[in-house]
Amino acid sequence: MNLLEKLRNLPEKKRKIILEIVVIFVGILLSVFYIKNIQEKLKNLSSEEIKEQLRIPEFQEKLKELPKIEMPEIEIPEIPEEEWEKIKEGLSEEEIKELEEMLKKTQE
Repeated sequence: MNLLEKLRNLPEKKRKIILEIVVIFVGILLSVFYIKNIQEKLKNLSSEEIKEQLRIPEFQEKLKELPKIEMPEIEIPEIPEEEWEKIKEGLSEEEIKELEEMLKKTQE
């Protein structure tokens, strides 16, 4: 009997198992070749070639040409003590602490 005929005569469950084994084997084989190919390419590649391909100097020059963005200064007006007391009346202690911490950060 031919190998193909033997496979055809096997029950479906066994044929599926054989197919899965063949697919896994081929996948592993292709993965090994792929990994070896990547290793060879990495060995042959130098850092100068990588820099040349990525065009790092050109990119740095273009970055220098871009306009600088400056953050505007925000001035927070002083609030009189009387108004602070009115604001604090409606807040819990935790909210007051958070508010005071935020004010300290903005004044620094």
